Amino acid sequence: MFSLTGKIAWITGASHGIGFAIASALAEAGAQVVFNSHNQESVDKGLAAYKSAGINARGYVCNVCDETEVFQTVQKINRDVGIIDILVNNAGMIKRIPMTDMTTEEFSEVINVDLTAPFIVAKAVIPQMIEKGHGKIINICSMMSELGRETVSAYAAAKGGLKMLTRNICSEYGRYNIQCNGIGPGYIATSQTAPLRERQSDGSRHPFDSFIISKTPAERWGLPEDLKGPAVFLAGDASNFVNGHILYVDGGILAYIGR
Repeated sequence: MFSLTGKIAWITGASHGIGFAIASALAEAGAQVVFNSHNQESVDKGLAAYKSAGINARGYVCNVCDETEVFQTVQKINRDVGIIDILVNNAGMIKRIPMTDMTTEEFSEVINVDLTAPFIVAKAVIPQMIEKGHGKIINICSMMSELGRETVSAYAAAKGGLKMLTRNICSEYGRYNIQCNGIGPGYIATSQTAPLRERQSDGSRHPFDSFIISKTPAERWGLPEDLKGPAVFLAGDASNFVNGHILYVDGGILAYIGR
């Protein structure tokens, strides 16, 4: 039920970080991994990382906000590898700006990357999934699909919208044996969050590190590896009757009101 042998998986924005961890998990389960990034330099770095991990991945330059580029990339993947069985909409961004200081352009940029792009990429692969008779779509949502927090109005709006896009894809295309689910990571220890976890000069935790530990029943940050099992589950036959669901991998934050 958890084998992905013979499957083709496209993970957007998976040259590093969470996307790389998910792609690696799908490859370990037997899938042929393809990924994209916004420029050739990032693609090349991703290819080197996959090669170092012993994974034969294919990389493409593609701006997921550009519908023409996305459809052209799908055609290239079809030609080079085959029809996509699994799509992971992972590419994303965040701008931490108080709402009243944020420009409309900045708000729109976040919405475009975090919500419009998953719509475009899903739209590009669904017809082929229908023709093939099956498909798995995994949207990388967030705890901000459920919660608000200061300075992340655009991100929360986009991730809340992505939760509902996930449910609507399920509603429209479930009858074609397409399962669309989401993964909502908690606070994950990556290179981007490393400064928030550095010890202070007096040996104490960074204030934000202390905040996350206090709000997480697991009392730790998540690791990219914590997302591997959920991704393989949602990509494989084990989840064939799971549809429109958001699986939060957050160490229990959403279940906890705090001390």
